[in-house]
Amino acid sequence: MAYQLTVAGLGPAGAELMTRGTWAHIEAAEQILLRTRIHPTVEALDAAGISYETYDDFYERADDFDELYEAITDDLFARAAKGNVLYLVPGSPFVAERTVQLLRERAMEEDVPLEILPAMSFLEPLFAALGIDPADGLSIIDAMDEDAVADPPAQDLIITQIYSRELASDLKILLMEHFPDTQVVIYLHHLGLSDERVARIPLFELDWQEDIDHLTTLFIPYTPVFWENG
Repeated sequence: MAYQLTVAGLGPAGAELMTRGTWAHIEAAEQILLRTRIHPTVEALDAAGISYETYDDFYERADDFDELYEAITDDLFARAAKGNVLYLVPGSPFVAERTVQLLRERAMEEDVPLEILPAMSFLEPLFAALGIDPADGLSIIDAMDEDAVADPPAQDLIITQIYSRELASDLKILLMEHFPDTQVVIYLHHLGLSDERVARIPLFELDWQEDIDHLTTLFIPYTPVFWENG
């Protein structure tokens, strides 16, 4: 018997931004695995009495993120060999989710049934907060991707996963190789939540923000003169 491995997204903020289809899968799931319980929607799971396990302890055991994501992938496939599994990730499975990329590659190699459900990502609230249209052109990079940050593209730039002040400090130093210290950037925090904050700040103040966490993103508008002088 072939068991089903299903991946779904918790949405970008609270449970009101999760799809009804995902919630239906949650209610019917035999076993649920969360990449992390550090997400606002998990409160709704707890309130509904939904049972789940998380991979939070894997973060503590892994030496780096590559090892972490491989370990999560291995565990999910081991579980899916014995029963149906629903794997839940923050935001959308299709946006900035390395474990989902690995799952897709592995499922194709091993011919394992894999279903990935659509979900709202953090990008929709971000576009609303900034009033921008992605069709005008922009790039999205991970704050931990030093190579990408060190060679930013000449267009509007979104930098995700700024989960700590330490990372923000490292990011700021890399960006100052291309932008003036006083370059205005847009600091986006907890989009879609009651404590949402969207602030225009100079680049040098990035790591001064005391509320930085895993739901923090940076937007840098493209200004050609800064690239020409960088």
